[in-house]
Amino acid sequence: MKKAFKILGKILLGIVGFVVVYVLFAFILSRIPVNSENKNKNEDVTIYIKTNGVHTDIVVPIKTEYKDWSQKVQFAHIKSQDSTMQYIGFGWGDKGFYLNTPEWADLKFSTAFNAVFYLGTSAMHATFLKQVKETESCVKIKISQAEYQQLIAYIEESFQYDKNGSPILINATTYGQNDSFYEANRKYHLFYTCNTWANNALKSANQKAALWTPSDTGIFCHYQ
Repeated sequence: MKKAFKILGKILLGIVGFVVVYVLFAFILSRIPVNSENKNKNEDVTIYIKTNGVHTDIVVPIKTEYKDWSQKVQFAHIKSQDSTMQYIGFGWGDKGFYLNTPEWADLKFSTAFNAVFYLGTSAMHATFLKQVKETESCVKIKISQAEYQQLIAYIEESFQYDKNGSPILINATTYGQNDSFYEANRKYHLFYTCNTWANNALKSANQKAALWTPSDTGIFCHYQ
């Protein structure tokens, strides 16, 4: 019995130690900036980073001379089918979280376990918006044409596509009137979260970002 308790104690100690190290590294690495001095003076496109307090979306204009997102991520894919929308927010995350957890109260242990331990699949979330306002949780960023094209490529590479080159739509009914979901590449885990994806999106466009972060605060602290 004593031996069993010793083993259990070591396991618990190991778990606590891992959590402490993870939180410490998450804090330190998220405070190390990259691209902190963007020397590009061109401001061709306005984008936004937007958080709901946990998850970060990259918000871009639906139509510009450089990209018309509605050609593939169509208005017909959302319940409202409202073609007057002006912006689209992109987020990447665990498919189970997106489809089965519209509210935190709906979170199941199995969903969280699968996400954390690399057992689930991922999805792209598109949110159509009529307008975007700057707030503490929504930051405006002006980028060049070249930077936007790099961001476009990054977002496009996150989708899975069918044989016709269209994003694979997921039939989801858990969100609002202006949301759609698509099959995505990569898997969610402790070291690659929805916010890691958004942080890497900013890196791809040569914008201010954290060296690495699993949280939205690790992104937004560089825009305060």
